[in-house]
Amino acid sequence: MSSEPIDQILVKYKDAKRDALIPLLQEIQEAEQYLSVNSLKKISQQLSIPLSKIYGVASFYNQFKFHAPGKYHIQICRGTACHVKGSARVMEALLRELQINAGETTKDGLFSLELVSCVGVCSLAPVICVNDHYHTKVKPDQVNEIINSYREKEKQS
Repeated sequence: MSSEPIDQILVKYKDAKRDALIPLLQEIQEAEQYLSVNSLKKISQQLSIPLSKIYGVASFYNQFKFHAPGKYHIQICRGTACHVKGSARVMEALLRELQINAGETTKDGLFSLELVSCVGVCSLAPVICVNDHYHTKVKPDQVNEIINSYREKEKQS
């Protein structure tokens, strides 16, 4: 048995048909944290589905990612409460600080940025979540300090 997680997952789906595509994509993304080109090609071969069709399905659902996440994955809430409390300005500050757009990862692989509909702590809006740590009632002028705290963590590790 191969030591590559993707190959181990594919073994479980050796007799799978087209209807297994989404569960297979979900399991591979859980293992890899995103869907690599290599994994999509292997799925294409395994299920005898054209790569373009697999990409079409995966790109339809926002749960699937095509780029490796940064070590610190930042989610910014754009739900109603956060929007009303200024998450758009927080987002602008994040974009300036990180020099990336939503859905991208910094060149050093340290940060990735994702817009999400709601993180579920509306009373503490606006909220950004870095990995599983919530920063609440964030003001745009706090973004630099938050990002730099993670850069400092990195220097110390």
